[in-house]
Amino acid sequence: PKIYYLGAANVVNFGPLRIVGLSGIWSGPDYRKPHSERLPYDFKELKSIYHQRELDVRKLLQLRTQVDVGISHDWPRKVEWQGDYQQLFRFKPHFESDATTGRLGSPAARYVMDRLRPKWWFAAHLHCKFSAVVDHDRVTDTTSGENPEILHSAKAIKLESKIGQSPEEETFTSPANVRNDDEIDLDMEDVEPCAAQPAMVRSAANSVSQEDFTESNGVPIDLRAQLPASFARPTPAGAAAAPSMAHPRAIGNDRTHFLALDKCLPNRRFLQMLEIDPISNSSATARNTPYRFTYDKEWLAITRAFASINPLTSPIPPDEGESHYRTLIETEEAWIEKNLVEADKMVIPENFEMTAPIYDPSVVRKIGRREDPRLLLQTATAVEEGVGVEEEAEEGDLEAEGRGEGEEGVTDKMGMKHDSKVQ
Repeated sequence: PKIYYLGAANVVNFGPLRIVGLSGIWSGPDYRKPHSERLPYDFKELKSIYHQRELDVRKLLQLRTQVDVGISHDWPRKVEWQGDYQQLFRFKPHFESDATTGRLGSPAARYVMDRLRPKWWFAAHLHCKFSAVVDHDRVTDTTSGENPEILHSAKAIKLESKIGQSPEEETFTSPANVRNDDEIDLDMEDVEPCAAQPAMVRSAANSVSQEDFTESNGVPIDLRAQLPASFARPTPAGAAAAPSMAHPRAIGNDRTHFLALDKCLPNRRFLQMLEIDPISNSSATARNTPYRFTYDKEWLAITRAFASINPLTSPIPPDEGESHYRTLIETEEAWIEKNLVEADKMVIPENFEMTAPIYDPSVVRKIGRREDPRLLLQTATAVEEGVGVEEEAEEGDLEAEGRGEGEEGVTDKMGMKHDSKVQ
């Protein structure tokens, strides 16, 4: 199939276009956890497996050069205020309360979008078509609590005219209730609802998330970040506080066009044709047609720089700061240049092979089965062999043994969780 699996976080090139991807949706309680899920998933793991993780976002934030396209499943937080939010709330009335309290969308996706500033950002998850324009020079702090009415720009409404439909033609209609019995509901959560937030908190930061509340004292992480440095918690022994990240000079784009589409079902607005002009510094050879998928040099260097961190372990090591990682990444970029770029090994091979049985709903498998750990996602295996990092395969931990599991979870050094059931 002509599909390339990006995993939890990744950067690839398609011809002259540089594409960054962040999978999953936001969940504050799981954000700083490792990728510890194992087959067969219990009810909690069935949901946590697709929650975004801080380590994956940390790696994406190390990028220091321009990208063209960003892709995420969840919307970047507060992007709704930079489009025609009034029409959005008429079509999806329940979005308004989440948006005004800062609970709609993913802070992690917003961090990545504000840092990398691609020309286009595409998302899904909320099951409606919506466009917006993010002017990064105007919106410099995603937790500033700035009035959303000020963030809204008429340019966002005009975006539809640019990509083929006028605002007058844009009408939201209630879609037919078509159900897919095999669909996993990504909106189901087991997080207990928090008590109503005080009005002062709601007005102080419209990016505060219900799931950002800590278990100990109920103070939102986003709100705590706005306090003076003297209010900061003591740094744990042996862990250096991560400094704030200065915006990279090589990332010069100041406007991101956001577009989300609806579900691929009858009478739904799930398709939009676009022409995308690259703004990244692609090589002349990358523009040769037909376009091909290639690995990204900077991302492979980041992958090698983070190879010592096992994404399965708990706890995940704290962020050691941009300067620490920058030294490692520069060293690894030299290795990538010599061993992969100069050797002409950056093209992603089109050699898909089936490594697991095709899903058959009529076949009931025994709970607690042991899967062959060699049934890896082929895309990850190719990257590991090329980059020169080893994959981590756990034989099963005490918890897995208690559930009759073992050997089925495989994670590569890109921080991607791999299961033999995924293809």
